Amino acid sequence: MHIRGRITMEFDRELTPDQWETLKALRGPSHERRPLSRLFLDQLISLGLATDANGSPCMTDAGRQVLVRGSSRLLDLAA
Repeated sequence: MHIRGRITMEFDRELTPDQWETLKALRGPSHERRPLSRLFLDQLISLGLATDANGSPCMTDAGRQVLVRGSSRLLDLAA
């Protein structure tokens, strides 16, 4: 089986550890989340990785892609 496709690297910026933690925290339901740093949330919003819809911050599709792409890199660092 041969799969054809094109991988695009739309996001090539390194996030700081605090930005990563904030992005990861956006995965869960808002009522279970610890308070988020407004500074890091605003940074993620400016990068297009998060949005603040009606006062409830959430991850964008781009944020999900970055989180998934970054996961293996983060695992490599932890090993």
